[in-house]
Amino acid sequence: MKDFYETSRLILRHFRMGDEQALYELLSDSDVNRFLPMFPLQSVEEAKDYLQTHYLDKYKNQDGYYYAICLKENDRPIGYIQISGDESHDFGYALRKELWHQGIVSEVALKMVEEFKTSDLPYITATHDVCNPHSGNVMKKIGMKYCYSYKEQWMPKNILVTFRMYQYHFKKDEDFIYLKYWNKYPHHIEKDI
Repeated sequence: MKDFYETSRLILRHFRMGDEQALYELLSDSDVNRFLPMFPLQSVEEAKDYLQTHYLDKYKNQDGYYYAICLKENDRPIGYIQISGDESHDFGYALRKELWHQGIVSEVALKMVEEFKTSDLPYITATHDVCNPHSGNVMKKIGMKYCYSYKEQWMPKNILVTFRMYQYHFKKDEDFIYLKYWNKYPHHIEKDI
């Protein structure tokens, strides 16, 4: 896949050294971080380490697909969108709080799905906390289908969370459901909650 994509308002590109301040501003915000599996970053130096281990090293190892979301007018990261390199092909995203509810994540998510239809990737999965329905709305908007819900003692925050798991098949004749979370966590249900 490419390391650069464009939509009408946005650029998706690889993160690079020099993005640590923007990454810090995103991931140090407690509201943005509320539904992320990490604690807020505490310093720009910590953001630099995060940039190296979570993005730059993964590019070198070709381990998944990780993009900075940037406004066209300044090419400065305002968020991220990614597909993990493991078997879950976990689809995740985050955006600066002041840009929420403007269709930005939906716009880049639709672009990613369109681009990956021609890839070898068989599917993507995504989960959202039931307390974060806006994230679930993005999943529905791009055509992901609800599969099941499960409860997890979420680390490192050590809180009990009910997640809804969605999946999108790039090959339309597939009916495979990714069951790792179903099998791992004993408290799960099929019905939509």
